[in-house]
Amino acid sequence: MAATLTFEYSVRDRAGKIVSGSLEAESQAAVVQKLKTMGYAPLSVNQTSGMKRELKIPGFGKKVKLKDLAIMSRQFAVMINSSLSLLRALSILSEQSENPELARVLREVRNDVETGQALSASLAKHPEAFPPLMVNMIRAGEVGGFLDAVLLQIAENYEAEVKLRGKVKSAMTYPVVVFIIAILAVVGMLLFIVPIFAHMFDDLGGKLPAPTRILVFMSNAMKFAAPIGVVAFIAFMITWPKVKRTDQVRNVLDPLKLKMPIFGKLFQKIALSRFSRNLGTMMKSGVPILQALEIVSTTTGNVVLERAIRDVQDSVRSGESLAKPLENHSVFPPMVVQMMSVGEDTGALDEMLFKISEFYDQDVEATTEALTSLIEPLMIAVLGGIIGSMIIALYMPIFGLFNLIKD
Repeated sequence: MAATLTFEYSVRDRAGKIVSGSLEAESQAAVVQKLKTMGYAPLSVNQTSGMKRELKIPGFGKKVKLKDLAIMSRQFAVMINSSLSLLRALSILSEQSENPELARVLREVRNDVETGQALSASLAKHPEAFPPLMVNMIRAGEVGGFLDAVLLQIAENYEAEVKLRGKVKSAMTYPVVVFIIAILAVVGMLLFIVPIFAHMFDDLGGKLPAPTRILVFMSNAMKFAAPIGVVAFIAFMITWPKVKRTDQVRNVLDPLKLKMPIFGKLFQKIALSRFSRNLGTMMKSGVPILQALEIVSTTTGNVVLERAIRDVQDSVRSGESLAKPLENHSVFPPMVVQMMSVGEDTGALDEMLFKISEFYDQDVEATTEALTSLIEPLMIAVLGGIIGSMIIALYMPIFGLFNLIKD
């Protein structure tokens, strides 16, 4: 099998404009032939240098983030609404995207669309960049002829999701940083400071107080535990991204998340907000209810809600209403069930889902702020207590130092 090479090209399109891009093929002649079949007049085709190729390490490559998709969707909607052609809009998006991976994928999407493929089908070829929710909404917009409106809904959906994630991250940053500092401070004292005091105590002789003996024992144990801990941490960082989304891990961790004190309710509210916002967005875009439930079940981020939504999907398939089956799952509060029931009765289910999402977004913000105000002083007290206890344990023998010298 011939090796695939990357070529950069410059061509003139049917309108006489010069377009540049890159293609992968077995040879330069194959690229020229492909460009001609696409209706271009090739001006130059050059193989890219091997030194210019981007080094990609599995798990550390550039990814397409929700923020990138939100910006792209809003810009895409504005250009489509301004009567720009689909190909021209995709070319502009690929050129001005700040994410290299998204720019590369958009160039491939543009090439596929130019050969006659639908936009949604082209996006579906890149699941690592474009989520199923986005692909199906764009497919509904293509069929219904309101692609610009769908793209705006996608942008608003992802912007709300990014905003929600940002609030949670900003609230949790301080406690996490303090916790890491506490661990590093304790390990540093056990490895570097306690041994100095232990050597000094051995030279003086005498029996050490019990807290000091415990601290010296922990210091000796840390000399063996620290290398093992570093290796275990590196192994965890490499392995965890590969296994965290497996069914075996999710079936154990996701139910535990919802049962955690204090944080369990927060995780539930985040999942409910994501569920209601995504389902409302897809229903407003004209995606069939069964297909919308299938996609939304995989976007909640918790296997408990995913199972509940799949049960609801089976009930809806058999002819029941959407809200009624939710009563059988405790993960959905009565308020959510009643509001969705009212939305079904009034024919405004999508608007009701958006109101539910807005309510939980505000609730999550208030909860995270309350947790932050509670956790900050607790973390400071814990950090001060740990470090203070270690210092007291180190200085307790010094209090009896004069007695040892007299003896």
